[in-house]
Amino acid sequence: MSNVELLEEHRVFDGVQYKYRHSSELLDCPMTFSLFLPNKEKFPEPSLLWWLSGLTCNDDNFTHKAGAQRAAARLGIAMVMPDTSPRGKEIADSTDYDLGQGAGFYLNATKEPWAAHYKMYDYIIEELTAVVRNEFDLTGPEFISGHSMGGHGALVLGLRNPERFQSITAFAPIVNPTQVPWGIKAFENYIGDDKKLWAEWDAVELMKHYSGKEIPILIDQGDADPFYKKELEPFKLVEVAQEKNYPLTVRMQSGHDHSYYTISTFIEEHLEFHVNALQNNTSKE
Repeated sequence: MSNVELLEEHRVFDGVQYKYRHSSELLDCPMTFSLFLPNKEKFPEPSLLWWLSGLTCNDDNFTHKAGAQRAAARLGIAMVMPDTSPRGKEIADSTDYDLGQGAGFYLNATKEPWAAHYKMYDYIIEELTAVVRNEFDLTGPEFISGHSMGGHGALVLGLRNPERFQSITAFAPIVNPTQVPWGIKAFENYIGDDKKLWAEWDAVELMKHYSGKEIPILIDQGDADPFYKKELEPFKLVEVAQEKNYPLTVRMQSGHDHSYYTISTFIEEHLEFHVNALQNNTSKE
């Protein structure tokens, strides 16, 4: 019997936006996720975008603010939006916005008190994937995208699973978390002091040693983003990609900040990037 509980259902453009809750055995707590499905008659086997949100967010932020459903309905893309961390009264937390609930960093914590519940990498790659495939029969080609902390997650999950994801896009991602305050704080708490383990969750470090399938990557970064130079610095990833001759595009967007106004401006182009990458990959096979 399914343990997926429907919380919300909204008709939007030529599709339906859902919100669900399920009991996560891996995280040992209830978890919510949102799911957009395009018109089933037009797209009986849609491709699937995984969207990973940033610090302080949950699965609602992208659903409510990005305006992605219009383009997803047109392009035949289903979208799944996980929460950003385990949640609940019994779950370890912090009074700081950039640690604990709402700040899972899409890794598997190994240090207490976080290790008991903070396994967001395995949750997305294994448990929620099984739910999405089994409950909703979403077994088509997959893409991954995200914003800020979620951009970090999209890059890391994509580069660690090149056989699975067709393409990666990100808005203002934390590309080199081992070297910036947000990432250092998270890794020290979640993983401990072993910098070799940190490198497993850092897109720049993964790119340095990458030898898998070259997944096309698109990054948009606003030049009015207050976190641009202190926390994000996408050109650290550009330098490594150029050395590896890796297909990475970084676009600086004039006047744009770190908000969902920027995401809503360019999200359609990101979805089109994924579709084009899929078509290119298919034509090469």
